[in-house]
Amino acid sequence: MISKNIFENKIAIIGLGYVGLPLAVEFSKKYQVLGFDINLERINELKSGHDSTLEIKDEDLQEAIVDTKNSKGLLLSANADDLREYDVYIITVPTPVDKNNRPVLTPLIKASEMIGKVLDKGNIIIYESTVYPGVTEDECVPFLEKNSGLEFNKDFFCGYSPERINPGDKLHTVTKIKKVTSGSTEEIGNIVDALYNSVITAGTHLAPSIKVAEAAKVIENAQRDINIAFVNELAKIFNKLDIDTHEVLEAAGTKWNFLPFKPGLVGGHCIGVDPYYLAQKAQEVGYHPEIILSGRRVNDGMGEYVATEVLKLMVQNGITIKESKVLMLGITFKENCPDIRNTKAIDVYNELKSFHMDVEVYDPWANADEVKYEYDLDILKSLNDEKFDAIIHTVAHKDFLDINIENLKTDKAVIYDVKGTLDKNLTNKRL
Repeated sequence: MISKNIFENKIAIIGLGYVGLPLAVEFSKKYQVLGFDINLERINELKSGHDSTLEIKDEDLQEAIVDTKNSKGLLLSANADDLREYDVYIITVPTPVDKNNRPVLTPLIKASEMIGKVLDKGNIIIYESTVYPGVTEDECVPFLEKNSGLEFNKDFFCGYSPERINPGDKLHTVTKIKKVTSGSTEEIGNIVDALYNSVITAGTHLAPSIKVAEAAKVIENAQRDINIAFVNELAKIFNKLDIDTHEVLEAAGTKWNFLPFKPGLVGGHCIGVDPYYLAQKAQEVGYHPEIILSGRRVNDGMGEYVATEVLKLMVQNGITIKESKVLMLGITFKENCPDIRNTKAIDVYNELKSFHMDVEVYDPWANADEVKYEYDLDILKSLNDEKFDAIIHTVAHKDFLDINIENLKTDKAVIYDVKGTLDKNLTNKRL
């Protein structure tokens, strides 16, 4: 039963990835928290005091973890039976898309079924996973009711507070980003808002309904996706006009209201995925979204575009394409972060390989085992004295700024800078 004194409530957080773990650590500073994940290897890793996502420092994680139930602190478990007797359940599981870009709600449904089996009267279930409007109440609640035998908004309640984690960002961390909150009733909305407000120093915004909060989240990343797609399209145009896109953006950026977006590969678990959730719901209600899907098509095609541009430059330099040696610097979906989910760098790799090129990937941030499992790709552990016919700077890791690229080039080598962060004098072309 939820307590009116919010600090007396016990919180269980389901899913300890990039979203769940930082949230669990912050709540554990003031509450008794159970961090749950179905991946036992992940639980054992965290119990050892290390977070492979690098979102939480080892010393902060170790300080948060406790061995027994106390007034506050973080317990870790992969045993679903340990979820019993908690007051608030926060679900932070992934919501991906399938190969046809259709939303996959399976992790969310399975988490709802699991929580339904341990629900007591008065419990609150808060969802943080990105979804289209209506998923919490129309898709998840029926599984909570079925597996608990309890009635929604009478015996148990729901909230929605969309995650706003930016992987790898050490400035905008979970407590420093304003949090949208909502509840299935006005009273529950106030409780959910107070709960988050107790740990989020940036404050909260209480939305009038769960559907409004769901919609707010899904358009945040759709907006960024469309803006980046616009700049990517500009890059294609300016390339044909032989104009440096980054120089154009620098000049245009001198106006106070010009938005500072840059061209690039748009992957990850949010920007490259969330627009499809909104598009799916729009189509269900009879509207075909043109701008949203157009932006997705542009951004989804950028990996192939980059590879094609590199091939053109190699041909111009008289380099034989077949069996040529290519080095890709970076495979993660963004800079200074080990996250490889939905990375579009793999599209560049696959396109180059289709021309029977010998492509090597070097990324000191990526976990080699994860890359092998996810993409069946063996990445280099280090750079040696090998020479390459083309070098593609796909991810702007800070580590790459210290590489002596000249030592890696053959005489006719092509250097292509996707992110535009290398010294322009070193490159043949920037996206």
